[in-house]
Amino acid sequence: MRDWGPDSRSPALNSTSHVVIFLSFLLTARKTCAPEEFACFNGQCVPGRWRCDGEVECPDGSDEAEETCSKQTCPPEKFDCGGATNKCVSLSWRCDGEKDCENGADEEDCAADAKACPTGEFMCANRKCLATVYVCDGDDDCGDGSDELKCSSPKTCGPNQLRCNSSECVPLMWSCDGDPDCVDSSDEGPERCGGDGVPYLINRRANCTAGEFRCANGECVRLNWKCDGDPDCKDKSDEIDCPLLTCRPDEFQCGDGSCIHGTKQCNKVHDCLDHSDESGCVNATKCEGPLKFLCKNGECIDSSKVCDSHKDCKDRSDEPKKECGLNECMINNGGCSHVCMDRPIGFECQCPAGYQLLDKKTCGDIDECENSNACSQICINYKGDFKCECYEGYEMDPVTKTCKAEGKSPYLLFTNRHEIRRMDLGKREYSQVVSTQKNAVALDLDVANNRVFWCDRFHRKIYSAFIHEASDPSQQVPLVDSLLHTPVGLALDWLQHNLYWTDSGDKSISVASVDGTKRRVLISSDLSEPRAIALDPHHGFMYWSDWGTRAKIEKGRPVCDVYACVLSSDVANRRLYWVDSKLHHISSVDLNGAHRRTHLSSAERLGHPFALAVFEDRIYWTDRDRAAVFMANRLTGQDIHALAENLNDPHDIVVFHQLRQLPGPDSCNLGSVANGGCEYLCLKAPQITEHSPKYTCACPNGQDLGPDMRGCVPGENFATPSGGYSQADTASHLTTAPPTSLEPLTPLLTLKPVPSEESKALGSQSTATAMVMSTTTAEDSSVSQHLVFGLVCAGVYLVWRNYRRNSTKSMNFDNPVYRKTTGEGEEDEIHIDYSHRSDQQVVK
Repeated sequence: MRDWGPDSRSPALNSTSHVVIFLSFLLTARKTCAPEEFACFNGQCVPGRWRCDGEVECPDGSDEAEETCSKQTCPPEKFDCGGATNKCVSLSWRCDGEKDCENGADEEDCAADAKACPTGEFMCANRKCLATVYVCDGDDDCGDGSDELKCSSPKTCGPNQLRCNSSECVPLMWSCDGDPDCVDSSDEGPERCGGDGVPYLINRRANCTAGEFRCANGECVRLNWKCDGDPDCKDKSDEIDCPLLTCRPDEFQCGDGSCIHGTKQCNKVHDCLDHSDESGCVNATKCEGPLKFLCKNGECIDSSKVCDSHKDCKDRSDEPKKECGLNECMINNGGCSHVCMDRPIGFECQCPAGYQLLDKKTCGDIDECENSNACSQICINYKGDFKCECYEGYEMDPVTKTCKAEGKSPYLLFTNRHEIRRMDLGKREYSQVVSTQKNAVALDLDVANNRVFWCDRFHRKIYSAFIHEASDPSQQVPLVDSLLHTPVGLALDWLQHNLYWTDSGDKSISVASVDGTKRRVLISSDLSEPRAIALDPHHGFMYWSDWGTRAKIEKGRPVCDVYACVLSSDVANRRLYWVDSKLHHISSVDLNGAHRRTHLSSAERLGHPFALAVFEDRIYWTDRDRAAVFMANRLTGQDIHALAENLNDPHDIVVFHQLRQLPGPDSCNLGSVANGGCEYLCLKAPQITEHSPKYTCACPNGQDLGPDMRGCVPGENFATPSGGYSQADTASHLTTAPPTSLEPLTPLLTLKPVPSEESKALGSQSTATAMVMSTTTAEDSSVSQHLVFGLVCAGVYLVWRNYRRNSTKSMNFDNPVYRKTTGEGEEDEIHIDYSHRSDQQVVK
């Protein structure tokens, strides 16, 4: 027998004590939650941010209980909604035009709290603030017409200005320069400038090519756009005298007049370019639901007529004697895993909320997160339920359940031909940032430094200025003012401080340091008509659109050689947006070119969309046909509103907010050596794997990287043709192959394995050339040795190039962007939606 000692207790008592202690420990441990967690009353722990968020997460509901939420105190940077809900919302949401508190308290007494407009601005009757330059200019900029009241006297033009016949004033120097600046083109009229009096058009040419149609006003548009049902000429002459298209009796006629087979209508596939074959489709033969009964012969009757002792189905299938009155759910729940619903004939298995039938009887969890519209940003799936959350810097709106940015109110900047305008989305302020521009088109921002960058296509220059000083012409700094042809796209790498642009005139993509002192061409071959450009600075990738004969969107690294335009696989939840003015679409894909979505498709709503910007749950775009800026919900395509109208040819548009350009490391200045030790440009390298190089050096046009891959040496066989850069020069920095055997850049997206050694530096051609030269210049070499060595090198190169081509995979958009314009054709705009944390960044 075991001796328990003088203080020992009986085994039974000791065991009981252990049980009590163990249970006590369990209860204590279960109620101990981390500091950032909330302890439910039943001991379960949930994230603290779920406390009083309007959704019950604790099984006992204690996270939303009145005694829990009534104790909540809002911090100084929050607005207290008050009332029974006692919710806190961002203070910047106060009086922003949207009810964020459930009781609407954040939008109450806004008129009384509204401050006067800043000095020098006009307050509209609707309390919108407007720059005085827009008062009495003939346009309703307030939206209520109050800025055009009491304007009896005509506007007075300055001594160095010209009054147009349409009353506006333009600089006198713009008269007779071949580019109409007045709305009515009177500054280029024959009475002032001579000529035939035909209005000047940028796309007007003496002769059109064989693949183009000549409009009555002299424009040239694509030949296949004639009689397609969509006017492309400004005078609409491409849709005049078109034959009346008729379809066969077994065909469906699309809205543009084309014909498809009748079986393709309402087949859930867009066979018509205008999607009219899937418009208004209703399944008339559908006979489902508890109120309908499908007879065996195909008839559909009301379920109330089943088992009523009257024959309603012609085959009597609604009155089976053995089944009427039988409740199958009474036997083993009908075999249903969850809910069994008895019907007059038979039964139906159903599932609780958050579940769906996997077969006819078994319920399984619904992954609501598979629906891209389920949440604004982050979707977390649970068994039988799901939860929406926001990324850092965003907060869930308790009313709309969408993610809204914290901090200062965002505002829009957009080009309006002769100016750049600003529109505050929360404070309702409307002002002019840059004035007296000839033809401002592309636009981008440096949010951290409060700078704006823009292209003037007429002057062929790229400018920069601090936003608060940009109205002063003396503060507008020309960054790039030479060797530009038709700059149309602009994008800033705000981490490495480099500026990228597309030039459709010389078919190139270039880069320069943010101060414009260093510059080089990145790509000058295999581009047809490059237009929009977007960057992902955190991961080192560049995206651009090319609306040539085969319209496409391409992806590559900003320092991309033609062998290394690869895709990153770590791009979950990131998307690329674009507008298509020919098909009247706003669409997006993920950064692999997959999961394509059409957010808005309407020829009525999208006349000629030109550029777009995405922020929070909104899409903003400019429309040249309607001369306006619009806004819509990016998830639903609904809630379309005009933000600015009566504009003068709006082009690019961007959103200014600190969350649009998330901070990150400058890869070129991580160590003690400035600029990465590069003699000239330091560019971000693509982050393909965690072992990828962080940056690469680049040299000016005509120079190659030296043996240390940092310094620059004179290039081989460099020649600059008139008006641009040589393709051979560009090739020497973009490939290790000879310039005469360049592989083409492939459309979004191209998958090619790239050894890290190949991607370490731009200008590897110089290395290959140096190796050949060191061998072939030896004094004791013979001609035969030269020939043998050359043949061996050529053979090795051809085998290697064939391998690379065979390992290439590419994905093409069937029709991402078509060029349709009466200008120089810049209507597709790419936007990368950055709505994530710095470690999960995306896509302008």
